[in-house]
Amino acid sequence: MKILLLGKNGQVGWELQRALSPLGEVIALDRQGEGELCGDLSQLDELATTVRLIAPDVIINAAAHTAVDKAQNDQHSATLINAQAPAVLGREAARLGAWLIHYSTDYVYDGSGDQPWQETAATGPLSVYGLTKLQGEHAIEASSAKAVILRTSWVYATRGNNFAKTMLRLAQERDALNVVADQFGAPTGAELIADVTDHIVRQLAKQPADDQLAGVYNLAASGETCWYQYAQFVLQDALSRGISLKVNADQVSAINTDAYPVPAPRPRNSRLALGKLESTFNLKMPSWQQGVKRMLDEIHN
Repeated sequence: MKILLLGKNGQVGWELQRALSPLGEVIALDRQGEGELCGDLSQLDELATTVRLIAPDVIINAAAHTAVDKAQNDQHSATLINAQAPAVLGREAARLGAWLIHYSTDYVYDGSGDQPWQETAATGPLSVYGLTKLQGEHAIEASSAKAVILRTSWVYATRGNNFAKTMLRLAQERDALNVVADQFGAPTGAELIADVTDHIVRQLAKQPADDQLAGVYNLAASGETCWYQYAQFVLQDALSRGISLKVNADQVSAINTDAYPVPAPRPRNSRLALGKLESTFNLKMPSWQQGVKRMLDEIHN
């Protein structure tokens, strides 16, 4: 099997290089590309040429314009990378008869209510980022490519910065800590996303000509929390390890979204229903606490 992976140095892309390596030849690209191969999603013609040169069996697009607030003032770049590039990948995948796996986001929903979002629920993005990611989904669907679109949420990785590391740093530096308590979701590790993707690719390899598995799926850890409770979990873990903090878990203050203004609105309900993913691919998603605990073990050891 030949796999083209785009966005190799992102949170998910980094883990995908590990997870996919036993499956065959993985050509992993970032924005800098490699020789005549282009991994820059803003270069549409070069991107199409790269797909044709490689002629992969599976294309995995882990690249995106993910700077949510910057996208509010730069819709052109967000549209180019999040909508137009997926359209090119869908077209080229359809031409080759290749599978396309593409990552989307809970930001395609409007964040209302308190029930987990089903894949069939009406979309209503609140931000430019969410809008362009939804446009990317629609472009892939219009291409007639065999595609699996995975909507993820609250993605973190041990490598690089993440919410847990930020909370630990601030709790050591500041005398007070305020965290949003009215946005709900499930922290989801890049490692988990990569491993689930590996499982999906193995299923697709068993029936490469069958598009019954194509469609949109939610992919997240199970359970739910809010950012305030997530911060408390991280600081409680630090306390159990004997780490000295200026702000302990029970001293964190809960605030509403309106008290922490940002350029791009965030959905308050990012709960994702996982039944379709679990039943289709015979999976049982682990709790968000399990993944975060593993990440904290890696940070502190």
